[in-house]
Amino acid sequence: MSSFHRQAGTCEIITSPARLADVADILSKQTEIAVDLEMDSLHHYREKVCLVQVSTREQSWLIDPLALTSLEPLAAPFADPKIRVVMHGADYDIRSLHRDFGIEVSNLFDTMIAARFLGIGEFGLAALLRARFGIELDKKYQKADWSKRPLSREMCAYAAADTSDLLPLYDQFHVELADKRRLEWLEEEGCMVCQARVTEKDGPLFLYCKGAGKLRGHTLAILEELLQMRDRQSELLDRPPFKVLSADTLIEVAESRPRSLHDLSLIKGMTSGQLQRHGSGILAAVERGVSTPENSLPRFPRSSKKDVLERVKERLKNLKAWRERCSQQLGLDPGVLAPNWLLEAVADTERASLEELDGISGMRAWQKRLYGEELSRILAIA
Repeated sequence: MSSFHRQAGTCEIITSPARLADVADILSKQTEIAVDLEMDSLHHYREKVCLVQVSTREQSWLIDPLALTSLEPLAAPFADPKIRVVMHGADYDIRSLHRDFGIEVSNLFDTMIAARFLGIGEFGLAALLRARFGIELDKKYQKADWSKRPLSREMCAYAAADTSDLLPLYDQFHVELADKRRLEWLEEEGCMVCQARVTEKDGPLFLYCKGAGKLRGHTLAILEELLQMRDRQSELLDRPPFKVLSADTLIEVAESRPRSLHDLSLIKGMTSGQLQRHGSGILAAVERGVSTPENSLPRFPRSSKKDVLERVKERLKNLKAWRERCSQQLGLDPGVLAPNWLLEAVADTERASLEELDGISGMRAWQKRLYGEELSRILAIA
């Protein structure tokens, strides 16, 4: 086991405002800190942050937001541009910090993104710590209900292990990215992730249901009624919607249009418990969907994208060939160098010019600087 690894089971749990202020004061004097969150999205209707893990190079703490009325003391060190906040797969944690506490991060180093920019195929934290330091992370509590108290010693050890070795990993990745002249790629990506925010669902629920795009007319109306019914039940039971009824089951119900509990019992994935608890509500939702007037039927939004012109197809083929060559030379996954949506946007530009590339939303500055002229030449050919 690496000498970097600290036994995390004895990590202090912060439950008082005074101790939180002390920890925040220590953090404010650091140049780098490691941060991770644990949430309860697998167990409750409305997820919340249940634990904030923080490590310096010498110490680790578990900060308990369920025991504290405010995490405001953390806002300053987390947002200080002089303090690098090291996280792994930070996107949703950044969103959740802002949603629950209004806390922002301004100087992020994401070790998952760093691993991908270094061409590392297995970029999960457990795989990285095993490969770099011989550390084996126990993922037993990955799906635990972190809202339950008290936390066991084993859960505390699990939580603290997610940050206790992040800074040594950061040290290695920082050097390797600098050697490959890709550090600014990471820093630009970090700035983008820091701006991520949770957005409330807007519009019909079927817009957020995988597989709903294949449905039409009354079948889609039934699915929307079923999703609304499931959402009400989920809130009432304080359970995630997918644990009440799966999306696949609801889609099959919408397509089958059962008229009785017997019909409903034949639906694939429908358990006897679900039938007992929600059977009448499901049948009522089906009836409401079937009764929807023709002029009120929902429609799944379709892209108005015109047929791809032959010229654009040729451009896209050339761009993908370039990406394959370039990514092999750099030792990167092609999607890291340039995802498909970006190549499609480039292929669809009117003129082969650097100025037009500047107008492509989501294109990174490092991509334009390194490959802008080459992309323009490819576009000029087709």
